[in-house]
Amino acid sequence: QGKDRKETMTMILKAKLGMPQFLSPEAQSLLRMLFKRNPANRLGAGPDGVEEIKRHPFFTTIDWNKLYRREINPPFKPATGRPEDTFYFDPEFTAKTPKDSPGIPPSANAHQLFRGFSFVAISSDDENQAIQTSGGHSIVQLHRNSIQFTDGYEVKQDIGVGSYSICKRCIHKTTNMEYAVKIIDKSKRDPTEEIEILLRYGQHPNIITLKDVYDDGKYVYLVTELMKGGELLDKILRQKFFSEREASAVLLTITKTVEYLHAQGVVHRDLKPSNILYVDESGNPESIRICDFGFAKQLRAENGLLMTPCYTANFVAPEVKYLLFVCISCVGKKHVI
Repeated sequence: QGKDRKETMTMILKAKLGMPQFLSPEAQSLLRMLFKRNPANRLGAGPDGVEEIKRHPFFTTIDWNKLYRREINPPFKPATGRPEDTFYFDPEFTAKTPKDSPGIPPSANAHQLFRGFSFVAISSDDENQAIQTSGGHSIVQLHRNSIQFTDGYEVKQDIGVGSYSICKRCIHKTTNMEYAVKIIDKSKRDPTEEIEILLRYGQHPNIITLKDVYDDGKYVYLVTELMKGGELLDKILRQKFFSEREASAVLLTITKTVEYLHAQGVVHRDLKPSNILYVDESGNPESIRICDFGFAKQLRAENGLLMTPCYTANFVAPEVKYLLFVCISCVGKKHVI
């Protein structure tokens, strides 16, 4: 960024366009044709307009008619809880100190500049409704190291202890609402994949919702909704008798949720009754949440295979235990559950 707008524009115009090598040749070609300095030379600037863009090799797999009719599912939907969410802004950008770049003084008829355009801000009623729909006060924002988890939350008793993390009950100081916090030791495990998956797919009704993320350098704090209904396994043991009708309803919810994850290219890799919890004490299958995505993975290889076995011994699928590579490793675990 230059010291003023003119210097910044000069830097942009003179800079050489660098292209990340992990992008496909088609993606690189599209970007190069869109980033031409002369607007007249850019893709879509010709007589065919947008049709020229649609014919580019990068879009060969897209059926534009289906896209127009909204019959194509997006690759992923950003998980935003409130209008001011900033999860998807690059930290390099959000960490910058805002600079004022004064523009040219407006003329007397400047009020005509945006005639025909309007902006409607979200109303307080709509905002409150969105908050209630998401199941509570949604605090979806990443924090820099200067803001500590304990600044916003009061830590209570332990809920569970794992190999790489500990889960505690916590209370949000401003709203006095209860949440759970998963505290992960960064020296033992990288939580990046788990955070990405929860951000992208945590809005699904049967996947635990991520409310907030803190990082103090040594530990990462994942604040989630509190599962007041406990584990599926505890419910089964309490009831002593778990009818086939009830079991089939539970398994239907789990299967549909796993099917959704697999359709998005995500495998959980550690499905077991202790990772399937109820958000309340109603016991309804609709209140089930799949939790603990610590072993979960987003498929990136073209063959769709995951080569690292991750499992809990009593619930592992045979093909995973004996290193028989399969496309989806959650399938066998549903039979054990």
